Amino acid sequence: MALLDDLNRKILRLLQEDCDISLDALAKKVGSSKTPVWNRIKKMRKNGIITRQVALVDATSVGLGETFFVAVRTSKHDAVWLKAFTEAVFSIPEILEAHRLTGDIDYLLKIQVSGTADFDRVYQDLISRISLYNVTSSLSMETLKSTTALNV
Repeated sequence: MALLDDLNRKILRLLQEDCDISLDALAKKVGSSKTPVWNRIKKMRKNGIITRQVALVDATSVGLGETFFVAVRTSKHDAVWLKAFTEAVFSIPEILEAHRLTGDIDYLLKIQVSGTADFDRVYQDLISRISLYNVTSSLSMETLKSTTALNV
């Protein structure tokens, strides 16, 4: 946390908007020179604050315009089941996110597919790999907000 002073926070906010920003432009926007900004970025990478840089792809543009959220309940909570579930989740590329929750639902999955037939294929793949007590799926009708940027 000590690494996140005001300058580092400014750098992170701008990099989250556009990681392709030139070092010159970034330094100018944060009110510093290139070398200190570059050194701060390197240090934040080294310390695991910046974990990676990726390209964000518009799902609809590549034919994957349907988002399903899947609520999973399980009757098993042992390490063997969790290992098998985790392996299944990681082996199915359409599952973009998997969260372990508190409350009535054990896990929430975010699945990005081309349509309901594609979703059914993913669903059938998942349930063939792991025993689930109850599964409820919901199709996202509209994305009101989607961001990867953290409020640092």
